[in-house]
Amino acid sequence: MKNLKTCIGTLAAGLLLAVGVSHAAINERNFKLALVVDKGTAQYDGVEKFASLVKEKSGGKLNVKLFPGGTLGGDLQVLSSLQGGTIEMTLTNASLLQGLSKPMAVYDLPFLFNTAKEADAIVDGPIGQKLLAPLPEKGVVGLAYWELGFRQVHNSKHPINKVEDFAGLKIRVIQTPIYIDFMNTMGANAVPLPFPEVYTALETKTVDGATNPTITMVVQKFYEVQKYLSLTNHMYNPQLLMISKKTWDKLNDEEKKVIQDAANEARDYQRQVSRKKAAESLEELKKHVTVNEVAPAEIARMREKAQPVIDKYSKEVGEDLVKEINAALEKMRAAK
Repeated sequence: MKNLKTCIGTLAAGLLLAVGVSHAAINERNFKLALVVDKGTAQYDGVEKFASLVKEKSGGKLNVKLFPGGTLGGDLQVLSSLQGGTIEMTLTNASLLQGLSKPMAVYDLPFLFNTAKEADAIVDGPIGQKLLAPLPEKGVVGLAYWELGFRQVHNSKHPINKVEDFAGLKIRVIQTPIYIDFMNTMGANAVPLPFPEVYTALETKTVDGATNPTITMVVQKFYEVQKYLSLTNHMYNPQLLMISKKTWDKLNDEEKKVIQDAANEARDYQRQVSRKKAAESLEELKKHVTVNEVAPAEIARMREKAQPVIDKYSKEVGEDLVKEINAALEKMRAAK
């Protein structure tokens, strides 16, 4: 019995030592994490959870400071700073990385995903990981895909019930070619703007409307300067939590593991929060603006109208990649 107790004690001491060694291998480090949205969004809740997990898993040695609301610049400015190493981390729309790797634009193909579950399967699987592979050569490392969610259309002029209702509307879009082409093809006038400028542009009537998930519309209080929300689900936006390659290369294996594990754990949490808040925010918006669901037949007409854009960008991102994604989606849908 004495020998057994001695063995157990030795084992326990060894485990404690192992934990100590793990934390001992971690250096004191501080990271800046920039994002364009404010508190109250699922993105902010996610990065807040991520920062907490990083601190916990590192024994308090790794600290992530959050800079929300575009305080360190718009998405493209922050991305440039990430490449330069002056900002260590960010969370942004995955498709904004198409300037670094063209295939990332595949996520913006109109009407690609029918459900968030479909999107999860693609981005978390081999296809999503394959798309991350070229990024380190461009100065950034993708840690985990989170979500912004499905985009809807809101404006101050009239409801959008059919394709023809887009005609003449000035709609703010993300600063990427596919968003511009899609909205112009729908018959609207696309106006690319950095996200921090959107509220003022809506308020001053520089633009009539924009496309956003319902959560964003509530948190940014766009409903104060908008009258109509039309549920189109025309694009699903995966977001990507990233770290500067210059920062990543300075980390040892233990530090990298802490950050990667925290990114994955926070991803699952953020998605749950995002989907819960999407439902809640829709109910809140119904108190402030006129909400309409676009009929399936009209969604089909919009998809048909968007086909030239889908064809054009399928060639640019790689037709084989698009075929691979569509094949995987068809397999999932057939299995239902």
